[in-house]
Parts: sequence; structure tokens; C-alpha cells
Amino acid sequence: MKIALFSSQNYEKPFFDTALSSYPSLELTYFSESLSERTVSLCEGFDAVCVFVNDDVGEQILSQLANFGVGLVALRCAGFNNVDIHTANALNIKVVRVPAYSPEAVAEHCIALILTLSRQTHKAYNRVREDNFDLNGLLGFNLHNKTVGIIGAGKIGQALISILNGFGANVLVFDPNIGEGSYTKVTFDMLLAQSDIISLHCPLNDATFHLLDAHAFSKMKSGVMLINTSRGALIDSKACIEALKSRKIGYLGLDVYEQESELFFKDRSSEIIQDDIFTRLVSFPNVLITGHQGFFTQEALSQIAQVTISNLYEVNIGATLTNQVI
Repeated sequence: MKIALFSSQNYEKPFFDTALSSYPSLELTYFSESLSERTVSLCEGFDAVCVFVNDDVGEQILSQLANFGVGLVALRCAGFNNVDIHTANALNIKVVRVPAYSPEAVAEHCIALILTLSRQTHKAYNRVREDNFDLNGLLGFNLHNKTVGIIGAGKIGQALISILNGFGANVLVFDPNIGEGSYTKVTFDMLLAQSDIISLHCPLNDATFHLLDAHAFSKMKSGVMLINTSRGALIDSKACIEALKSRKIGYLGLDVYEQESELFFKDRSSEIIQDDIFTRLVSFPNVLITGHQGFFTQEALSQIAQVTISNLYEVNIGATLTNQVI
């Protein structure tokens, strides 16, 4: 099987090369370009494509893949909102994903954002490097006894709950699909109203698009901390800016962004960023943004590569697909 891997990064190649060593029937070609209408022609002659979170696998791309004889889209991530599943099924293109990869990696990154914002260690680091040891303006707060609301309690959400319980936080959860646990189940509105910190861990779909909009922000505590390590479009970015300006949001930590496909995973330090919403967000002193880094641990990359290659091999030998998206 010949596979075209798009949006490849140097840091992931060693993990995929290691995983591939046990599967000589799979031939992988790396493309640093993202999959798009401009690059889809590169797929000719391949049996499968392997894509990441910001690759375009919409209707037009899938139609062209079908014309090239590509029968499989392998996502090396958990989310599949960038794939038109209905069109893929109609074209008989199978879609597989990595449903879980070291959920602790994302959960721990979430904690890193919370603690960095709450204790302002990023600002303290810069001060000390300039021999400024003044503590004024760095006052933080304890995570212990704070009420943390988790929206979506899948594997990542559950990993975060375990960590927060260790900190002694009061954990609220909104997720219709889970039972009781070491947390308090509440309604969506109750979570918004009662939480000191809100963290998003749900998939992006029609029901969750702009889940946190102006109306949702109006129900939150003033000065709330908001963390998003899930998908950027769960938050209405324009409404979020207004909530920051009014100080409804006191702290904002983002590892994802609504229009990140035009920004993330590339060095743009010598460019003029054209996204006015993003540049406004990073201008706030109480906003911390990382570039979709939550998954970025050795353990997670190893699991992503191993599961992705296993998914490809199952298709290659005609086995039952463990991680098919239908």
C-alpha cells in the first residue's frame, strides 16, 4: 500500500519510521504541504492519504481522491471535523482515526495553561531575565478549592478530572454521555454560572460550533478563566474578544484557534500576520496562546504513529477496521 502523508513535520518522522519498520508492505511518502485543492494532485498514484487536524478533506477533495483511486483517509488525530464523512461514505472511501493517544498529554497541557495564567510564571520568567524581581502585578490564586467546570468528559476530560482532584479542586462536569464519578454532574447553564475555571474537551460538530458565544459568556462569573485545548471553533472568537474587553473573561488560555489552519505549525516570525482577530487576542495581557501543542509529547507521538500504521495495515490486509469513522 502506498500512502501519502500530508502536513508532515520533522519531529514526527522518526516515530512513523519506527512504527513502519514492522510493516514492510506499507510505503509512506512524506509531504510537508497540507492537503488542499492546490496539493490534492500529489495524491495520484497513492492508495491512501494520511492527514492531520488542519488538512482539507471536504467534498471536493474527496471527489478528486476518488478519481485518483484513493480508497482510504487515515487521520492521525482523534477529531474528524475536517472530513466530510457523508461524502466519503458515498464515494466508498474509508476513514480511520486515532481515537485516543495519551489523553494525559492534553490534560497536563491544560493544567500547564491554568497554572501559568493563575501564577503568571510566563511574566515572572521575563522579569527575572531582566533582573527585575518585583512581585507587584504577579499576584495569583490557588487552584485548591476552586470550582472547575469541564465541558466534555471523554478520555482527556477524565484524565483532567483526576489531576484536578489531586489539586483539591471542586470539579463540575457537563456531558450527557457519562454517569456519576469523582465530580458533580450539572447542566450546561449551571456549569457556566458556578465555575471559576472552564475547560473545553468536546468534539467540534454542528451542535458544538460556537458553543461559547456572547450568550454563554453572559452567564459566566466575572473574571472567569477559560481554557480551550480541544477545537478552536468551539469558541466564538469575536464574542470572546468582547468578553475580554469587558473583563467577563479574566484569563484566557488557548491551544487551538478558530482559523488556526492559516497560522499554526509553521514559523511565521518574519511575516505580517493578516488575521486581525488573532492579533487582537494575543494583544491582551491576560491571554496565553500555544500553537496546538497539547498533544506534543514523546508518548503521544509514539501512540499516534503506532495506531495510525496499525489502522493502515488493517485496511491493507482486509481486516475488520478497529478505528473506522462511519
